[in-house]
Amino acid sequence: MAYYRSHVLVCVDPECLAKGAHGMLDALQDELVAQGLIDEVQVLETSRLGKCADGPEMMVYPEGVHYVGLTVDDIPFLVEEHFIKGRPVQKYQTPVVKVTDEELGPPKPKEVRVVLRNCGKIDPENIEDYIAEDGYSALAKVLAEMTPEQLIDEITRSGLRGRGGAGFPAGRKWALCRAVADSPKFITCNADEGDPGAFMNRRVLEGDPHSVIEGMILCAYAIGASYGYIYCRAEYPIAVRTLNIAIQQARGMGLLGEDILGSGFSFDMEVRQGAGAFVCGEETALIASIEGKRGEPRPRPPFPAVKGLWGKPTNNNNVETFANIPQIILNGAAWYASMGTEKSKGTKTFAIAGDVNHTGLIEVPLGITLREVIYDVAGGIKDNKGFKAVQIGGPMGGFLAGKHIDLGVDYESLNSAGAMMGSGGFVVMDDETCMVDMARFFMEFTQDESCGKCVPCRVGTRRVLEILQKICAGKGTPEDLAILEGLCPEIQRNSLCGLGQGATNPVVSSLKHFRDEYEAHIYEKRCPAKVCRDLIRYEIVAAPCTGCTVCARNCPVEAISGERRKAHTINLDTCVRCGICLQVCNFNAIIVTS
Repeated sequence: MAYYRSHVLVCVDPECLAKGAHGMLDALQDELVAQGLIDEVQVLETSRLGKCADGPEMMVYPEGVHYVGLTVDDIPFLVEEHFIKGRPVQKYQTPVVKVTDEELGPPKPKEVRVVLRNCGKIDPENIEDYIAEDGYSALAKVLAEMTPEQLIDEITRSGLRGRGGAGFPAGRKWALCRAVADSPKFITCNADEGDPGAFMNRRVLEGDPHSVIEGMILCAYAIGASYGYIYCRAEYPIAVRTLNIAIQQARGMGLLGEDILGSGFSFDMEVRQGAGAFVCGEETALIASIEGKRGEPRPRPPFPAVKGLWGKPTNNNNVETFANIPQIILNGAAWYASMGTEKSKGTKTFAIAGDVNHTGLIEVPLGITLREVIYDVAGGIKDNKGFKAVQIGGPMGGFLAGKHIDLGVDYESLNSAGAMMGSGGFVVMDDETCMVDMARFFMEFTQDESCGKCVPCRVGTRRVLEILQKICAGKGTPEDLAILEGLCPEIQRNSLCGLGQGATNPVVSSLKHFRDEYEAHIYEKRCPAKVCRDLIRYEIVAAPCTGCTVCARNCPVEAISGERRKAHTINLDTCVRCGICLQVCNFNAIIVTS
């Protein structure tokens, strides 16, 4: 094994690539070869280092020097100064002393990292880095010491539940598939992460792909599968490339393919790319897509465990579920079951977005309260505003209000409150959020993503969206509330798959917890949060206005008039309520009223 005095991480995030990261990377490699340093300095690619807005970026260890804005022409001087003379070049360094990964920084208070344990720490394109962190040790242990039944029993006793959203016990799911006598059997990994703002699976695939591969191999051994597919959305090009490299490396070391580790067990896999249809996150739609058909769900039963890919038994779990498996085998079921609650064991990854100080990826033990996640892990609400609501579970998750702030984040508690765990979206809203508008936003997403196969989802979600748009425009009527309350449960009960069954959750929960906002929109023609464009107006306060004309010059419809150095006015009949005047005013002279 080679030993290097320096390691260089080069960011190959799409934003850095667009700014020339590949050219800079090639120039760095060439210069290291030219200077005879290629055996002393190891160059690695990584998915993200910092903000990328200052890219191309690279980080040099062990010094921890972060260089930004590099070009091909900068490389010869940089190599000579830093790697030959030992003098980091100040002019290329970020002015920020401490560099923070916007997606996944150092562990925060109350975090426990199991799935994310290796992300940002190992080279995802080097299988030896994974092996150095006990990678594939679980596979070796199982093949040498455990029967498939013992493996399933270990996973069952750990209490691991599927992390794709439904929370079905993983061990029971594996046992059901193993019990089916038909063959061949298949494994599918759902990496079709489509929730807005969610990127937990992507980061695992980009940062620790072998943990998912090893988990799939172990699952295949347990149920007797011979082939597997990782269904990854095409919008994740780095994840797809990293996975293909990892699969090739595992195959080259005899960890995939025929007679794995001389055990007589054979299993192989490949990556299949999805075209971005959100509904393909549903397992039967995912299976149809892998088979080359239109990605539409089908009625169940039969379940995929009995008739899945090409009518054969198929086990489907998501990225996070598989990434947990090796650690459970290495550390034991009791270790994993010691985290979480009585019925919700282990940890859960979340992508925190919205109105908090620290957005990004976290991994916390199940059972932690919303208050702890929002204030201890995410740093509290931005700008010291009040907490209003949180939505967990992606676009089909329900809203939880301030009264739920001490609710535990586990499957049972969330379900009892009208929310859901989902795959891990976590959107926090402050007290200036319009909940009617948020319900409209999420309904717009799910309606657009409906595959259209069943009438309740295709037509019902369209009708609900139209009513929400009507209410946000100030044209709602009391009858609209009654229609929503009657229509939403029917869509939930009669839709074919989870998309339609959960599509109206944001509407139902917002009506339950924030009904006063709906009534304000309907009866008072007012948006309390001053968000809905048709229910607000912009006004200029004469006293602060200096007549600088900045607002008038930036107004796209010329709705602002007035003499220079005198207070201006806004023609409300012409104003399109775009908000540009509010953004450009330097004197706080423009207010929003409802």
